[in-house]
Parts: sequence; structure tokens; C-alpha cells
Amino acid sequence: MLPFPAAATVRGQVVVVGAGGFGREVLDIIDAMNHVGAHLELLGSVDDSDARSEHLARRNTKYLGPISSLLDDHARGQTPGVIIGIGAGAVRQRIDAQLTRAGLASAVLVHPMATVGADNRIADGCILAAGARVTTNITLGRHTHIHLNATIGHDATIGDFVSVFPGATVSGSVHLADGVTIGTGANVLPGLTVGEGAFVGAGAVVTTDIEAGATVVGVPARPTGSRVTS
Repeated sequence: MLPFPAAATVRGQVVVVGAGGFGREVLDIIDAMNHVGAHLELLGSVDDSDARSEHLARRNTKYLGPISSLLDDHARGQTPGVIIGIGAGAVRQRIDAQLTRAGLASAVLVHPMATVGADNRIADGCILAAGARVTTNITLGRHTHIHLNATIGHDATIGDFVSVFPGATVSGSVHLADGVTIGTGANVLPGLTVGEGAFVGAGAVVTTDIEAGATVVGVPARPTGSRVTS
């Protein structure tokens, strides 16, 4: 299986939104894609906290200022592709709405060491990290993140602003609704539905459908309360 889209077809100027831990991992994905033939010109990163600029400086990445500065640049006619490198799906959703209203387009990143099979649909803003596996007939919604060594099985439907954290496995024919988070090393068994905004804790094994907004942990996964998604 080959990454999708092929790295050699990816080009243009990009700005990463977020300079925290995952935002800086995204910089590595861009470097890896360029190494195998992409043509992404990284203009820099925006973040509402300038405390992270030191981390960016150590890797020769320009700190461009707060997120509002990206909107100001766009108003002056600069239109780079945008990559939201922020782990929290609800935060990605708010930022995406703001940037979309301003007319900024979102890029898709697929690490060269991720694999994507045939007959898949990958929406704008998706990020697939190294070792991510997406098999066949899968839909990945807008700004969904598949982290290091996470896997998505055949015929799965993954909504918008979903996070599948490192080492998690989502089995075949699973439906993850918008805003779901699957914690590190968690497992979702075949054919199940995880409702909108639900949070599956690290290492949990989901054996039954999960209600919207629930937080579940353990083996098998059991609810511990509700999660605010707004």
C-alpha cells in the first residue's frame, strides 16, 4: 500500500497552527514528506502562546505570532495551506470554523511511513502520522488525526475532528462520530459505534456501543461520567 496522496503531488506554502507537542511532531511529518518528493514550503507556526517559540527556534522554524496573525496575513492576500496541529478535537473544530470563514484552505498530511489502501476518502485537514494504517473503504472526516502506529480497519467511518491516539486500534466497520477521542493503546472491537464527543481512555477495550459524550475506561470499557464537548 502507498501513502495517499502521493508525496510528489503535494506542494505549496503551509502554516502549522499550534506549536505544542503535536504541532512540532507535524513539523517532522512535513520534513519527511519533503524528503520523499513533496514540495511543501513551511512558512512557520502560529500559536497563541509565544512561550513555545524557543522550541521552534531550535529546529529553525519561524514563530509567526498568534493565530490572529494568520488571519491578518490572509487579509493582505497571503493564502497558504493551513495544518491544525492541535490534539484536542474541540479546539481544532473552533479554529477550523474561524479559518474557514476567512477563506483559508486546509492541507492533508500523510507521513511516508503511513499506509493507506485503496477506496478511501480522506477529508481536508487530516493528518496521518508515521506507522498509521488505514486499510480499505474507510472515510476519515475533516481534521481527523491518526497518530503514531494507530490502525483503522476496513469499512470504518470516522467523523470530523476525531483523534485516534498512538497505538490505538479501530476495527472493521466501526463508526466513530464527530469529535471522538480514542486514547493511547485503546481498542474498539468490530462493528461498534462510539457516539459524538465520547472519550475512550488509554488502554480501554470497547466491546459495546458508547453513548455520545460518555467517558469510558477499562477492560471492558465502562462509563465513568460525561464529557463536555463545547
